[in-house]
Amino acid sequence: MADPPPEEFAELYRGHFHRLAVQLYAYLGDHAEAQDLTQEAFVRALERWDTISGYDDRAAWVRRVAWNLATSRLRRVQIAFRHLARQREQHVAGPEPDHVDLVRALATLPGRQRRALVLHYLGGLSTAEIAVQESVAEGTVRSWLTRGRTALAARLDDPILILPEVRHG
Repeated sequence: MADPPPEEFAELYRGHFHRLAVQLYAYLGDHAEAQDLTQEAFVRALERWDTISGYDDRAAWVRRVAWNLATSRLRRVQIAFRHLARQREQHVAGPEPDHVDLVRALATLPGRQRRALVLHYLGGLSTAEIAVQESVAEGTVRSWLTRGRTALAARLDDPILILPEVRHG
C-alpha cells in the first residue's frame, strides 16, 4: 500500500484543487476534463514532491502544470476538429430488405450450392469457370445451381428479381 501524501501536500490540494478546476472549466468548457487535468497536475506534483516542497509558491507550480495540460488538451481537440471538418461525410444506405432476405436465404443453403450461386450470379462466372475453380464437372455445377435456385425460390418472395440470369457469350 502506498504511503499517504505528506500533510503539506494535502493542504495544498485542499486549498487549491477546486479553484484551479473552476479556472480550467472556464477555459475548456468541460467540467470533467477540467477536474481530470487538475488531478493530473496534482499527481505530477506529488510524484516530484521532494523537489516541489522546497519551492516558495508550490501552488504556482501546480497551476502552471494544469494550465499547460489544459492548453495541450485544447490544442489536440482543435487539431482533431479541423481534421474531422476536412473529412467528407459519406452516407451509405443500409441494405434493402430484399438484400437482407437474400443473404438470410443463402445462408440456409448447403455450402456448395451457396458458393455456386454467388459465383455465378454475383461473381459473373460461367458454369465452366465454376467447375474449374471447384474441381468438379460442369454438370455438377449446373445441378448445384438448379438445386440452389429451387431452394431459394421456396424461401424468397421473388427470387427471379434478386438473382437475374447472367449471360455468358
